[in-house]
Amino acid sequence: MSEWVLGILGGSGLYDMDALENQQWISIETPWGMPSDDVLFAELGGVKLRFIPRHGRGHKLSPSDVNYRANIDALKRAGCTDILSISAVGSLKEDYAPGHFVMVDQFIDRTFKREKSFFGKGLVAHVSTADPICQRLSKLAGEAAKAAGATVHTGGTYLAMEGPQFSTKAESHMYRQWGCDVIGMTNMPEAKLAREAELPYATMAMVTDYDCWHPDHGNVDVASVIAVLMQNAETARSAVKALVGQLSELARTPSPQGIETNLDVALITAPEARDPELIAKLDAVAGRVLKGG
Repeated sequence: MSEWVLGILGGSGLYDMDALENQQWISIETPWGMPSDDVLFAELGGVKLRFIPRHGRGHKLSPSDVNYRANIDALKRAGCTDILSISAVGSLKEDYAPGHFVMVDQFIDRTFKREKSFFGKGLVAHVSTADPICQRLSKLAGEAAKAAGATVHTGGTYLAMEGPQFSTKAESHMYRQWGCDVIGMTNMPEAKLAREAELPYATMAMVTDYDCWHPDHGNVDVASVIAVLMQNAETARSAVKALVGQLSELARTPSPQGIETNLDVALITAPEARDPELIAKLDAVAGRVLKGG
């Protein structure tokens, strides 16, 4: 058993919690470049927290410009055992109204400009993402959101688009036909990279709008998104506090899905053919399985 160290990726408003203790912003350089911002080390209720503002403080980075590899690597170096993504999304489903929270459990990745793996030429790995969400963490976070007063939907498919533009109506209707439930721009390749780093990952998706498919709602714009996002932020902060309260009373054991050891069956390149430079870059992400060759 080990202690929980919860990494949180989301908006900077999440970190404005009076109850946070021992706060310290620390710069963490990674072999993949710099993360979106410094990492906020803090404690809440005896649980260690590590925050990264996904877009940087002040929202300086577009979804396509976020260094997802550096963010995940930095959280791994910071000692995180689990990662919670708190993300704004558009709804593709009538019942998922603005202000609701969705604990998604699947993704469709439509991004195309992003580095999607820590592995590659010189060290190939194929990690299963059939079930990309840590079911245990997602369940706990969903219960915490309910305790914070949110309307929570359990399960759903997140369509990750490249952005930064919002969808066309044709795209929005197509994604609905595909069976997608929410749409966003940030959780891919984030979730895939977390799995490669052997970090259990869950998404708490906060609905801000109906994208542009809904005939009774206007087309999505930044002003409307921010208005709902501000309303959701307080609920999200309360949900984090409730989640921490759960974790403080729960001894951490390895994920029942075997996430912390999934690289044992993912590396395909023979040890003698592996690139030493890439191995060195993977010291945090895959050091457990690469030590000793």
